[in-house]
Amino acid sequence: MQANDLRLAVLIDAENIPRRSIKNVMEEIAIYGTPTIKRIYGDWTSPVVGNWKAALLENAITPVQQYSYTTGKNSTDSAMIIDAMDILYTGNVDGFCIVSSDSDFTRLAIRLREAGMRVIGIGEKKTPKPFVATCDKFIYIEVIMQNAAASALPEIKTSKQKKSDNKPAAPEKPAQSGVDKDTVKLIAASVSDIADDEGYAFLGELGNLILKKQPDFDPRNFGFSKLTPLIRSLPRFEIDVRLTADPHIKHIYVRDKLTGKDDMN
Repeated sequence: MQANDLRLAVLIDAENIPRRSIKNVMEEIAIYGTPTIKRIYGDWTSPVVGNWKAALLENAITPVQQYSYTTGKNSTDSAMIIDAMDILYTGNVDGFCIVSSDSDFTRLAIRLREAGMRVIGIGEKKTPKPFVATCDKFIYIEVIMQNAAASALPEIKTSKQKKSDNKPAAPEKPAQSGVDKDTVKLIAASVSDIADDEGYAFLGELGNLILKKQPDFDPRNFGFSKLTPLIRSLPRFEIDVRLTADPHIKHIYVRDKLTGKDDMN
């Protein structure tokens, strides 16, 4: 089964994500699978989450009422965890998407992965690292929103730009600051882990391994749309594009130029 064929249960903590992000979050989730269950949890009698109605109707998300029985205690977490375990035992999904910035879901993510479920986390950058680390993949809402805002900008072509439309596209440049040294080391170590005798690692396997080591790794964190342009921007690595029998399919391999050397950047 391909990753985007996964049946996903999407469980959203309304108290821990911004309402304005929900449409873009659901569009992001669609990249990884089909949301067959979409539930959002909160105390809908509270004015804090009282104006979610339009967003829920637009995205066909089922609200689940959970009263706050005690001040200072988050009963929403318990309701989400109970529902997640009920869904797990039905066997009707292949994975879960937990949308929250709350570390209370760390143990739930561990339990779901132990049961063979793929777990995708989505939350703000304030999300504690333990929850991030327990997910198969973790995506920051700030990155989703930034990417959506960039896509919404109208494309205005000048006469000079129109003349250059037939020219090869320039390499993608980072929209934010450069890739930090720890990320470069992570990529280099991952290349080394799966490299063949000539030092080349298949890009698809490389991306999967990096995510296993660091679930919140995302090229968009550094201003790149994909992993390939990110790696192209790093002088340490070289890319080899290999043709296949199908002219529409190319295999991309990455090699670390500094293999065997002490210099780490």
